[in-house]
Amino acid sequence: MKADVTVIGAGIIGVQTAVQLAERGLKVVLVDPGPPGGQQAASFGNAAWLSSHSVTPPSSPGVWKQVPKWLRDPLGPLSVRPSYLPKALPWLLRYLAAGSTEGKLRQTAADLRTLLKDAPRLHEEVAARAGVPDLIDAKSGLMHVYRDRAAYEADGLGWRIRRDLGIDCEEIGAEDLAMRQPDLAKDYRFAVYVPEAGQCLDPAAYCAALMDYAGTFGARHVAARATGFRAEGGTLQAVTTTQGEIACPAAVIASGARSAALAKQAGDAVPLESERGYHVTVRGGSNLPGPTTSVMVGDRKVVITRLATGVRCAGQVEIASPDAEPDWRRAEIMRTHLGAAFPELDVSEAEVWMGLRPSMPDGKPVIAKARGIDGVVHCFGHGHVGLVSSARSGRLAAQLVTGEAPEIDLAPFAATRFGR
Repeated sequence: MKADVTVIGAGIIGVQTAVQLAERGLKVVLVDPGPPGGQQAASFGNAAWLSSHSVTPPSSPGVWKQVPKWLRDPLGPLSVRPSYLPKALPWLLRYLAAGSTEGKLRQTAADLRTLLKDAPRLHEEVAARAGVPDLIDAKSGLMHVYRDRAAYEADGLGWRIRRDLGIDCEEIGAEDLAMRQPDLAKDYRFAVYVPEAGQCLDPAAYCAALMDYAGTFGARHVAARATGFRAEGGTLQAVTTTQGEIACPAAVIASGARSAALAKQAGDAVPLESERGYHVTVRGGSNLPGPTTSVMVGDRKVVITRLATGVRCAGQVEIASPDAEPDWRRAEIMRTHLGAAFPELDVSEAEVWMGLRPSMPDGKPVIAKARGIDGVVHCFGHGHVGLVSSARSGRLAAQLVTGEAPEIDLAPFAATRFGR
C-alpha cells in the first residue's frame, strides 16, 4: 500500500490532521485498530467543551500539598495505582514542577493561548465544510459554578491569568445563576461565564463525520496498529503496521496515549503518560433535566454537558498503565457528582466509560518534526485540551508535513523541551 502521508491515530487529532492533508490534495491513509471516533479514542468520551480559555496547566502553586492526601484516597480527584507509582513518579514530579510558580503558570497559559484562541470558530468552519454544522455550537459559552464567591476567589490566580490574556469572564450572582441554570442544585450561588467558548454536541459523531469528509478527497482508514517506521539514510520510507507496510514519505504520530513508543523510534523520548478519565452519560433528549450551558462544577472537579444524545458528566485523573483494567468505582463517583449537581436528573441508568488522555506533565502537547527520521511529525499529548485544540493542531501538523510556515510559534511545543 502507498500513501503520500500516513496519519497514525483515529481520534480527533488524527482525524483533523487527515482532513487538512486531504484538503491539500494529498493521498492520506489513517491507521488505527478502531474506527474514527470509536470508543478506543479519548475523543469519544471527552467533556465536549471547546474551552478556548483552558490555558492553565493541571497543577498550580501549592498543589503539591494536596497530593499526599489524594494518593491516600483511591477515589480522590487524582489517584495513582500503587503498583504503577514507581514508573509514574518522574512524570508526577514534572507535573508538580510545571505549576510550581505563578511565572510558570503565566508562561504556559500564554503558550496554550496561541493554540486555543479562536478554536470554536475553527471548529465551526471545518464542521460546515464537512456538512455537519449542527454538531458545533461556537457561541454557547461555558460556565464555571461555585458554592459561593469565596470558593471562586480560591481559584483567583487562574482567572486573573485568563483576564490578563484578554479572555472575557462574566461574574454571575446567585439570583442570575438560578435563572440561567434552573435545574442546578441551589447550593451553587456563584458562577463565571466565558462567552468566547463553545461546545461539540456529539464528539464521536463529529470524529466520524470528519473522516467521512476526508474520504471524499480519497482519504481511507486502515484497521491496523502501527508498529514503527522503516527509514533509509534517516529518511522515512514506510510505516510498518500489523497489516503490512504503508510506503510513504511522511507520517504523523497522533496516536494519543500510545504515541510515546512511536516517538522514541522516531528519535524523541517524551514524558507522556496515560491520564485516565471516566464519564457517565444519561441518554435522552432535550427534556432531560440538566445544564442550559455546560458547566464546570468547581468543588467536584467535573464537567457536565448537555449533548445531542443526553447529559454527560466527565472528569477524574487516574494514573495507571494504559492496559490496566478500569476502576469502575471512579465512574460511580461521576454518577454521584452528576446527581448531586442536578438533583432532578435520574442518573440510575447512566452509561459508563473510561478512556486514556495522552498527557504531558506541563499540560502542553508535542507538535514538532521528529529529530530522528525526516518525514515524521509529532502531534500528540494534548491532555485536557484535545478536542478544543484539535482544529488548529491538525492545521499545524499539515503545515509541518507540507513545509508551510506554521501559523503559530511551535517552540513551546517542542519534543525536546524537557531535555533528557
